[in-house]
Amino acid sequence: MKFSANLGFLWNDRPLPDAIHAAAAAGFDAVECHWPYDTPAAGVTAALTETGLPMLGLNTRRGNVGENGLAALPGREPDARAAIDEAIAYAAATGTRNVHVMAGFASGDAARATFLDNLHYACTAAAAHGITILIEPLNHYDAPGYFLTTTAQAAQIIDTVRAVNLKLMFDLYHVQLMEGDLTHRLQTLLPHIGHIQFASAPDRGPPGSGEQNFVYLFETISRLGWQAPLGAEYKPQGPTEASLHWLETHRGGRA
Repeated sequence: MKFSANLGFLWNDRPLPDAIHAAAAAGFDAVECHWPYDTPAAGVTAALTETGLPMLGLNTRRGNVGENGLAALPGREPDARAAIDEAIAYAAATGTRNVHVMAGFASGDAARATFLDNLHYACTAAAAHGITILIEPLNHYDAPGYFLTTTAQAAQIIDTVRAVNLKLMFDLYHVQLMEGDLTHRLQTLLPHIGHIQFASAPDRGPPGSGEQNFVYLFETISRLGWQAPLGAEYKPQGPTEASLHWLETHRGGRA
């Protein structure tokens, strides 16, 4: 298996370029981040070039204090589209492959219609740069009131938008908490999936600290033909280096 370090949680105690170098030194195959906008794109690009690591993804901004995305908020379309434009520009400047468009806290038909419209906008803008737009269901324990909560809801939205560059971010942590049945969902949703992330449930710790069998899950993902790096988006609960016991075990398909 190949793995990507999510620098929103791993090595988040240092500047982003330094975190990229730390991920390379630890043996990761790629990196991804949450909100890199306080770091000039040139510094991130330099670190990626120096390490040879690709940047797999970044998020649109959350919005104002207390918000968790803007794309499904009726009346906030100008703000949502400004955030989309910013994320795509940053991704294009750094060679980042995916942009996660965050939906935000909302519900109902108006929210769905707003989300669909903003996703159409995002997919059209991203296509010019060869960038994929991702949407991610979040669990209602960590993000109560978030618009997108299940893989079925996400798949229906993807089918409705019908853009070739709109995909599902399948997070083994969020899906386990909301739906379970990870093996069958991976198999069924594989054509929709653009990126896979993981953390143990329910503690969001590294693999092996929770209820999932990661040996089996990683073998299943490999057997399905998935070849892209899997995103390690877990909370180390201490120094990142001390949490990497799982990496050598699973890297290269060994278990």
